[in-house]
Amino acid sequence: MNSLVVLIGPTAVGKTDTSLAIAKHFGCPIISADSRQMYKGMEIGTAMPGKEELSQSRHYFVANLSPGDYYSAARYEAEVLSLLEEEFKSHPTMLMSGGSMMYIDAVCKGIDDIPTVDDETRAMVLAKYEKEGLEQLAKELRLLDPEYYNEADIKNPKRVMHALEICYMTGKPYSSFRQRTAKERPFNIIKVGLQRRREELYERINRRVDTMIEQGLVEEVKRFTHLKSHNSLNTVGYKEIFKYLDGEWTLDFAIEKIKQNTRIYSRKQTTWYRKDEDIKWFHPSETEEIIRYIESSISNK
Repeated sequence: MNSLVVLIGPTAVGKTDTSLAIAKHFGCPIISADSRQMYKGMEIGTAMPGKEELSQSRHYFVANLSPGDYYSAARYEAEVLSLLEEEFKSHPTMLMSGGSMMYIDAVCKGIDDIPTVDDETRAMVLAKYEKEGLEQLAKELRLLDPEYYNEADIKNPKRVMHALEICYMTGKPYSSFRQRTAKERPFNIIKVGLQRRREELYERINRRVDTMIEQGLVEEVKRFTHLKSHNSLNTVGYKEIFKYLDGEWTLDFAIEKIKQNTRIYSRKQTTWYRKDEDIKWFHPSETEEIIRYIESSISNK
């Protein structure tokens, strides 16, 4: 049976170098599972692989969308499964690498059959968000779907807005469509996690942010001020610089907030991954051990 290797880990842990080593060993392309690296023009703020890295192995789902495009985990699931079906014909082992938890789960476990939101409803909810703010939308969600409200990240505009879109469009609670039943996949899934000591990871995060500023993050963000209400730009590194550009924060304060919010995000990722007992953990320096583990897992399936 074909195998999908899933390489995961918190932001800045070192997934890019490890993914290139795995892809080279197995002679396979890399499927990116980073929901922000899909957007063209956001190379610096998303730490997108550079030209040299992209030239070492074929990458899918990198710089394939415009920041104004709408995208979802459900669409990602469908497109990756279709891609795997084709790629498995010539590559019995494929690699997916990234840190977007929802996208990874969509491919590995499947996503519930939630209705597709029509353009009119999406535009209406977005307008409400821009006019009334996230707090008011969260209050509406609490009334329409208290079950989801109590378990959702209500500080995440994308989650709140999508749940409201479904509530408005169907007249039913968003939670009623969520079955949480894992779907069977016609391939093996081998999960490899990368981890570092917290102090080591935080130091790498801080250095990465400083490097982004040196590379021109402020200028990159400035090009997207007209799109800042879009979900693609509502992400760490961009929303803080928007605050600076709007005159609300100093640049030094915005930089420190990027570092702080990236550290917070890395903890959320780690908490999410720790719930998955199928993940085998390694330090990024253990490349040979990782490859041996993958080969052993393939032969034992």
